[in-house]
Amino acid sequence: MSRKIKVLQMQNRYNVNASDLAEQVIAGLPEDRFEVTTLFLRGKPAEGEPVSRASRSVYLEFSQSDLKGLRLRALLKLCRLIRAERFDVVIAHRFKPMNMLMILNRILQIPLCIGVQHGIGDFDRAYRRWESRRLLRENWRIVGVSRAVRDYLIGCGAGFNSGNTIQINNAIDIDRAEKLQHSREKSRELLGLPAGAFVFGTIGRLVPVKGHVDLVRAFARIKDLNPQALLAIIGEGRSRAELEGLIAELGIQDRVVLLGAKHDALQYVRAFNAFVMPSLSEGLPLALLEGMSARLPVLGSDIDSLRPILEDCGGRIFPVRDVDALAQKLGELMGLDEASRVAEGERAYAYLRSAHAIEDFRRAYMALLDGVTVKSA
Repeated sequence: MSRKIKVLQMQNRYNVNASDLAEQVIAGLPEDRFEVTTLFLRGKPAEGEPVSRASRSVYLEFSQSDLKGLRLRALLKLCRLIRAERFDVVIAHRFKPMNMLMILNRILQIPLCIGVQHGIGDFDRAYRRWESRRLLRENWRIVGVSRAVRDYLIGCGAGFNSGNTIQINNAIDIDRAEKLQHSREKSRELLGLPAGAFVFGTIGRLVPVKGHVDLVRAFARIKDLNPQALLAIIGEGRSRAELEGLIAELGIQDRVVLLGAKHDALQYVRAFNAFVMPSLSEGLPLALLEGMSARLPVLGSDIDSLRPILEDCGGRIFPVRDVDALAQKLGELMGLDEASRVAEGERAYAYLRSAHAIEDFRRAYMALLDGVTVKSA
């Protein structure tokens, strides 16, 4: 009887939660055929925090400085681990793990290497494109998590093409999401939001690239159209102080709520009447899909990664960084009657089911691993 196929899945830093797509890759690999190890270059879970569903987890606990420059110590440690375990497949998520695997693959000759790119821009630097062209081998397959990411990869000049680069859409477990979500009334109670308010909501780290400053400014311009309108933001990050200052400057402290980070934030998404994604740059944000799973109308910027999704799902689009246009779209959503808002949300939900179901995601990764050659003992 042949042994199980040994898979190593590499991530830059520890971050395990129920929506983590690396965990969903594991869930799609039958345990009777695959033995999966999860590796995190940085970080480890604190007591009580979740761990990977893989049969084994490895925490290398590198520092940031370990992963800069030549990274010789990190590369040597990773090389020894992969060589000792004789993995048949290594899946590397995001640029840094993928780049390290490209370097080591020249030595280790791994049967199948899979690089998963979650965003746009990692290969904008000429040196990175040159290095990728030199290191890419026939045993590589590259995954773009959306049409926009795949198209960026193929067009960036780093050696990726239609033969080695495919699209596997980011996805969510829609059934789980719906079971997890509280009702509107319960969600608002748990978040401390008024039961009768009209709530624009978003979920995302408080960092500049998420566009929260533009959203706050746009909301301030239309808030008086409905005295019960609120803006609620779930997330935490380095931009909190800037946002708090802007909210105070605009005098809307009683109309904008920074709710902080929430574990499994999608359980609260039904607290919103509409979901807004004002990002300046994204790969394919799971938060937008989570908004769709709650049957909410969705509004987002026209960046390459969002536009095709919003077009296909019947969502609303505004030019990125255009505060006036965003304010107009917010006002239009708030002005809809309830039946029209429900219809928009149902269209978004139907699209989500057709294009971003977790079952299709798992099957796509299973197909990618089918036929891999098992290393001899």
